[in-house]
Amino acid sequence: MNGEFPVRQASVRAHNLALVLRQVAGAPRPPSRADLAGSTGLTRATVSALVDDLVGGGLITEVGPAPRTGAGRPAVGLVLNGYGPAGLGLEINVDYLAGCVVDLTGTVIHRLVLHGDQRILGPRAVLDAVADLGARLRSEAAAAGRVVAGAALAVPGLVSGAGLVHRAPNLAWHDVDAAGALAGGPLGDLPLTIDNEANLAALAELHADGDGLDSFVYVSGEIGIGAGIVLHRTLFRGARGWSGELGHVCVRPDGPLCRCGALGCLEQYAGQEALLRDLPAGETGLARLRDDTALADSRLPAAGTSLGVALAGVVNMLDVDTVVLGGIFGPLTPWLAPAVEAELARRVLTSAWSPMTVRASALGAAAAAVGAAGAVIRDILAEPAEWLRP
Repeated sequence: MNGEFPVRQASVRAHNLALVLRQVAGAPRPPSRADLAGSTGLTRATVSALVDDLVGGGLITEVGPAPRTGAGRPAVGLVLNGYGPAGLGLEINVDYLAGCVVDLTGTVIHRLVLHGDQRILGPRAVLDAVADLGARLRSEAAAAGRVVAGAALAVPGLVSGAGLVHRAPNLAWHDVDAAGALAGGPLGDLPLTIDNEANLAALAELHADGDGLDSFVYVSGEIGIGAGIVLHRTLFRGARGWSGELGHVCVRPDGPLCRCGALGCLEQYAGQEALLRDLPAGETGLARLRDDTALADSRLPAAGTSLGVALAGVVNMLDVDTVVLGGIFGPLTPWLAPAVEAELARRVLTSAWSPMTVRASALGAAAAAVGAAGAVIRDILAEPAEWLRP
């Protein structure tokens, strides 16, 4: 034996299904079966059989042929089926719960946000509430003719691959078995993944931007501050999956005590509670900060400076070229970005010949929930054979 193993027919079929579906999903115009045979190198008969399976499984659908100027019958095009399986994305944050349903094309078809301080509730109550929110969205999707294929939950903390939230400082969660708590609830029959909210938001931003982004840091500004790091279009998780805790980077060693137990963390200078100090909490205070130019001018540049100090260390270490400001930072970018850019120019070694780009998130406050739902969709597109399996 030479150590090689035969490829089973089922594996070949699974590979070819994914190949064809990927070609349909990425095509600039609806490809025909003949187009797919040409782009994949598969025979027309094989492509036709695979397409029939994908159509029958609700993953792609036929569209009317485009007008042709030449001779011959125009070919029927193929597109992702917007009424096929959908992804459910859920988010737990300190002062709200959110969820959305996304179809195979990436379109958000339902979204709900429930505002409220989750810190006054225990983990079980919060997880029950987010499960109920998910069940409500699932029912709305079903009423609109969509079947939710799976769910993903975004949380502001350190998460293991088994769905254990090791620590979420701003929720005061320690070793919470989120996956176990959700398994017996209304979403217990769905495949479920749990990940850090900044990671999922960064992935949403990456896919929303098409081919424009390559390597960047997505900064999630809420009561806590997290970061999702993307290097060459791949999420960087670190050795144990816990990278991106930007909010707990020290910017002043003699600063105030943070909820994590350390002194002078970035969250104490640029987190939502720091920005809204002496202002109404939540959306009311944020609206006032956005609408009162004098107030924003007096308060936000200092926060941007602290944010820039923390980000400069990240950029010097990882050599990314773009910072995306998300969460509450998105609409505040006009005030934050100049100070962030000034610190990056001052502190990043390569800035003289490779200046950084600092911009607002394209998805705004919806990024984490959209990213969670998108993770479900990407799994289906990567392995359609699993969805088609009886």
